[in-house]
This record gives sequence, C-alpha cells and structure tokens, in this order.
Amino acid sequence: MIQVDEAEKIILALAKDYGQELVPFEQALGRVLAEDLRTDRDLPPFNRVAMDGIAIRYEGFAQGHRTFTIKSTQAAGDAPAVLETATECIEIMTGAALPPSADTVIRYEDLEIQDGEATLLTEHVKQGQNVHEQGKDKKKYDVVAQANQVISPALLGIAAAVGATELPVKKLPKVVLISTGDELVPVHQPPLPHQIRQSNSYLVQAALQQYALQPDLLHLPDDLSVTRMHLAECLQQYDVIIMSGGISMGKFDYVPQALEELQVEKLFHKVKQRPGKPFWFGRHAGGTLVFALPGNPVSTFMCLHRYFLPWLEASLGISGKSGLFAALSQEVTFNPPLQYFLQVKISVNEKGQLLATPFAGNGSGDFSNLVEADAFLELPAEQNSFRAGEVYRVWPFKRLFY
Repeated sequence: MIQVDEAEKIILALAKDYGQELVPFEQALGRVLAEDLRTDRDLPPFNRVAMDGIAIRYEGFAQGHRTFTIKSTQAAGDAPAVLETATECIEIMTGAALPPSADTVIRYEDLEIQDGEATLLTEHVKQGQNVHEQGKDKKKYDVVAQANQVISPALLGIAAAVGATELPVKKLPKVVLISTGDELVPVHQPPLPHQIRQSNSYLVQAALQQYALQPDLLHLPDDLSVTRMHLAECLQQYDVIIMSGGISMGKFDYVPQALEELQVEKLFHKVKQRPGKPFWFGRHAGGTLVFALPGNPVSTFMCLHRYFLPWLEASLGISGKSGLFAALSQEVTFNPPLQYFLQVKISVNEKGQLLATPFAGNGSGDFSNLVEADAFLELPAEQNSFRAGEVYRVWPFKRLFY
C-alpha cells in the first residue's frame, strides 16, 4: 500500500502527448487548442465607427463650421461613402467603416438634425473621437489565443472572427470504461431484489464528456476467462482502460489476476486513502494504461477526479484543478491513518475565501450526496482532528462559479 502523493507521482509520470488533429471550429468546444491562433487581418479590419451619428472632416469643425449638410447615410456593412467638402457629413451607424475622407464621429445626442442638415449642440469635439482605429486591438498575424487552453465559447467567437474554420486541437486518448459484477443490470432493465443498476459507467462517462472525451462502454460478468478475453482485446484497441469494480479481496474479484496473466505491469495496488483504498494502476507493454477503480460509486468518482483527470489534464498540457484550496467551516474528526477525501459544499465568504462545509455520508456506497456536494476536501493522513478555518486542497467535481 502506498501514499496518495506516491500514487499521484507514478501516474503523472506517465502523462503522454497524443498528438494533434484538425476539427471544424463548430465542433471544437471543450477541446484543447494545440497551436496559437492568429489573426488573418487587422482587428478591427477598418476604422470602425463606435457611435451612431455623423462622420465629418475635423478640419471643418476647426474652421468654425457647426452645421453640416448630410450627403448620405451609411449603415454597417455598406461600402464607405465619400465627403467632397469639409462642410458635408455622412449619417453613419455603429459598426460601419469610417470613410477615408472623414476622421471624426459626432453622436446623435450632440446633434440637431433638420431639413437635411446636422447642427452641433456641443463645442466639445476632438479629432478622431468615437472611432475604433484599424488594428488597435490586434495587428495582422498577431496571436489572439495562445495554445494549451480549453476552447471556450469566447475563443470560438474569435476563431470565427479570424476565419479559422478548422482548429488544431490536442488528440484525446481512446478510452474504454469497463464495469464488472454479476449484481449489475442494464439501466433499462428492472433489477431483481438482489441486483442494482449499472450507474458507475455513466457517472464516469459524464465526467469525461466535460473534457469532450467520448469513451466506449463495456460490462463484464464475474468470470475470469471472459474478463481476460475482453481485457486482452481492449489492451490492443485503447490507450486507456478505466475499470470499476472487481479489484478488492473478494472471491470473485478477478481483475488483478486477469491483468497479471495479460502481463500488465502492476505499478501499485491499494492507496492509503478513504474512500478508494483498493485502487489498482498499471501499464501494458503496448502502452495502454489501466486505471482499475473500486466499485463503490463514491470511490470510483473520487479516484477519477484525484488521479485520472489530473493525468488527462497533464497529457493535454492544461493546468488543472489541483491548485484550489478551501477552509473548513467546522471541525472534523477522522481517526484511521488514511488520507480522507471528505465530500463538501463550497461557498465564498465576505473575504473572498472558499469555505468547505462537510456532508455527512454513509460510506463509499452512498453516492446520493454527490448530487448536492461540490468537491472532495483532501485531509492529510498524519492527523485525525481538523479544525474550522484550516485550509486544505480541494478537488471540485462541479462548477463552483457561474
């Protein structure tokens, strides 16, 4: 049995870059940008009008003119009109391209328009006002989004603005989720009194979909030969196998034996933690990693967020959630010499600090609290009393801020 930080180091040491691929930008949400995104032209691409009003030559105002003849009206998207003299103006709308013959925009609020003429109601006019100059935001070929970040709605908007119809993204590992156990039945099948529905696979699948990862699903009975046969196939087809159940000390827990017979190197089995103590991790000679998680739902969920997702984030080259900390809102006692992952609700106090409020649970098989809780608070194994106000690392599994 090893410590939590030892398990973490072993797993993160095997983080791997799976390369990159091009995807249509509409399908890139949640993926990781593999290369810097650059502009294809200046932003804005022209001198952009920032207020509805009139466009003039400032020289006309400087010469003392306060009434300008409206020559034409220009909407956003229209080709720029032309001013022939300094006493003319163009009615112009926000977003339009400022005509090269004009240099200043006066807003409607500072004008009186009557009989085809615009008269100024203010003396406060500066040359170039209300104009968003070409290239002020970004010059052509400037970086507008750096690589190694999750593609957000805002980044997709920028991609559309610069004409990036395809985006280079980090390839995701090919993953299969395997549940085990004769007690499990398909979700749509009514269980007998001694059976339960398969839920862990969907729990894990949903968490991975938040990373745009679409794993395959497989269920195995408690049968050594069947387990060995399917695992042999999966070791050839997938980069990562995530298993749920079948790794404890029970008579029908065949997963460790099957993996050993298939020459999957065991890097550790059992971690000094609760929940999730039976966690098994290994590597096949072909490169496939095996995360064999305990079958209890809370154990599965905790190990996924504490070990697999940090490995995935490291493989994708993005910063993860391991830098978050929260203060306990009340005293907690936990006696076994194990790292304890406490389900907590996260809030923010008036000082801007994250507060973790514990949820009382009924063990690793009770996962109803996961619906209400926000995160796991990691409490160190070397102490058993944790006071209110003490700060510990937190592993969120729900969006904390909206």
